[in-house]
Amino acid sequence: MSNSDFNLKPVAELIKVLNGGIEFYLEAKKKVDNLELERIFEMNVLEKTKAVSALQPFIVADKGEIEEDNAVSVELRETYTKVIALISTDKDHTYISQLEEVEDKVLEKVDAALEQTLPQDCQRALREIRMTMQACHDEMKTLQDITA
Repeated sequence: MSNSDFNLKPVAELIKVLNGGIEFYLEAKKKVDNLELERIFEMNVLEKTKAVSALQPFIVADKGEIEEDNAVSVELRETYTKVIALISTDKDHTYISQLEEVEDKVLEKVDAALEQTLPQDCQRALREIRMTMQACHDEMKTLQDITA
């Protein structure tokens, strides 16, 4: 049941993708052997965690509870990556490529949320998150190109 006059479903969907991304980055961090990649993955976990923390109050105000679920699409991508990494000769590139796809999904969900009429403070938080997530995406895209 919604407690507000706003459609916060796109914000909840974004949180699900962010939660899935956090889990995927944490798993990928364990699987790569490159300390620099581990550092980058950890930074992306931190940025996604901050984004979830910034958005949860809007969901709590609307639904009365936090959004804890993950997006199924991210979970499937994580499973797919684990399988591909087993047979791939370049495990790092495999993880980077799939994480870059997750970054694409995050940006897509941020943009969908920004298209909604939302409280001003939620819109402001989403715009800040958009800039940060674009930087995360761009870094993963650069890594993808470098390791190709």
